[in-house]
Amino acid sequence: MLLQPISIVSLASVSPLGLGFDAAEKGYARDSHKFKKSHFSFGEAWVASLHPEAAAEVDAIRSEEPYRHLDKSVLMAIAASRMAAWDAGWTDGKFGINIGSSRGATAIFENHHKEFLETGYTHTRTSPTTTLGNISSWVAQDLMAAGPDISHSITCSTSLHALLNGIAWIQAGMADRFLVGGSEAPLTSFTIAQMNAMKIYSKRDEDFPCRAMDFGKRYNSMILGEAASVCCLEAGTPDALARISGIGYATEKLTHSTSISADAECFQKSMSMAIEGLDTSDIDAIVMHAPGTIAGDKAEQAAIEKVFGNNVPLLTGNKWKIGHTFGASGMLSVEMAVAMIRSGKFIGVPFLDQQDGGIKRVLVNSVGFGGNAVSIVVESR
Repeated sequence: MLLQPISIVSLASVSPLGLGFDAAEKGYARDSHKFKKSHFSFGEAWVASLHPEAAAEVDAIRSEEPYRHLDKSVLMAIAASRMAAWDAGWTDGKFGINIGSSRGATAIFENHHKEFLETGYTHTRTSPTTTLGNISSWVAQDLMAAGPDISHSITCSTSLHALLNGIAWIQAGMADRFLVGGSEAPLTSFTIAQMNAMKIYSKRDEDFPCRAMDFGKRYNSMILGEAASVCCLEAGTPDALARISGIGYATEKLTHSTSISADAECFQKSMSMAIEGLDTSDIDAIVMHAPGTIAGDKAEQAAIEKVFGNNVPLLTGNKWKIGHTFGASGMLSVEMAVAMIRSGKFIGVPFLDQQDGGIKRVLVNSVGFGGNAVSIVVESR
């Protein structure tokens, strides 16, 4: 479902793949993953940290006086947004911003809380720098944007909900341009301990420690990564990287706060809505949410088979390579979809043997705790 074509005029990310969209394209061309063991208070764990070039850019922004006390999630969002706005030629500030995050200012919130427990005191800047809204607000300050500044959390589908929101503002005639996406810096002891408590985090030392989209795996293998990814949206224009031609969204009634149904009813509904008016054979590939858990990967696969029947497209994803970046993950999947559309070549996963039939139209899936699914159709301009 979409009332008018919406163009992606630029994309940018800071991620384990590198700094910027071109670096991401090159990173996807390689078969290696980006995981390394890091030390936390409970011991070692696999993580996907920022590429050194991306990390250097974030550190450079942190050295600027207004930004010294901001969380990494905010600094990454500023870095990605600067690149995207520059590439789009958005220098007049006449655009809105919607950048979300699953957890927000994770590291500094934990540090301020620890300090409070130890001393009974906290800094005056604690509240303004730990609110979820400070991501979009600081990006707006940095880019001198005059439009609406919106932040939200819809867990792991946050960045695609931001994209939906930007589309809604444009289609309603309330804005001409919107910068949308997500940012997440979850590589803290407390956050990873929570994933361990749910028994979904990878414990394996092997060639591919995250086996997202290995549908025959017998153990959970999710690994966390950090990233920010944004794109610039405008009403249909020929001067674009790609265009969005379909959107779908749905929720489902949950039996458990962290689960979705065995055949992911929310994905069935969101995908069916997104491809409305298309034949199932019109979709060349699907970038799956597929976090690397047994239940999550299989449920989404079952939903795809229910919707597409005998016309299941090529299936791919990026979490086996860069980990699960929570609120940023959906936009990173859009970035991957656009990379395939630009080259016309399929980017596969090491666990599935599939034949490349040419890529012109891609469906992107994302879902979060709470059963909030989003599906987006991205195609060549």
